[in-house]
Amino acid sequence: MIDRTKPDRGAPSQSRWRLSRVDNRLVVAVAFVLMCLGILIGGHLYGRYLASLDGAGRENTIENLRAESQKEKRKSDSQSAELTAMGAKLQSTQAILDSIMPSANTYMINPNQTLIVGDGHLTVGLVGTPGNDAVTLNVNGKQQAVAAGQMINVAPDPATQCQLSVQSFDVFRATLVAACSGPKAK
Repeated sequence: MIDRTKPDRGAPSQSRWRLSRVDNRLVVAVAFVLMCLGILIGGHLYGRYLASLDGAGRENTIENLRAESQKEKRKSDSQSAELTAMGAKLQSTQAILDSIMPSANTYMINPNQTLIVGDGHLTVGLVGTPGNDAVTLNVNGKQQAVAAGQMINVAPDPATQCQLSVQSFDVFRATLVAACSGPKAK
């Protein structure tokens, strides 16, 4: 057998192979770093592009929401004004109704007028015009000065007890509340 390889030829070839392996690793590492940088830069640019697209849509949405908010505020304001007007109308209607149909046992009496109240047990008259702090009432023939909110207990007979109070008064009339317990008068 003949050995045709030269002994000095194998050693340089092996060192060149080692050099090329080191060069290849360096090239692969640089390529990998460049590829990562490319991906990062490309991702950043693509993200900015998507953000700019989303920004325009966001601005449109914000503008639409502002317009809708203003529309709802105007609607709320108009409903509030309508509610206030209806409340005023209700109060005036309630005042008219109360003047037509006063509540039970409530009586409006004018100066120098006499009413029979308390289920027919009491005869009440307003003597003269009301003063600043009190009115003069004639209750079953007996005159008494009564202030607003003051209550008078009257017993027209032993079986009946009546309470008379002045709810309010002004120059033109007085509002009285009268209630009696016991048998009803005939």
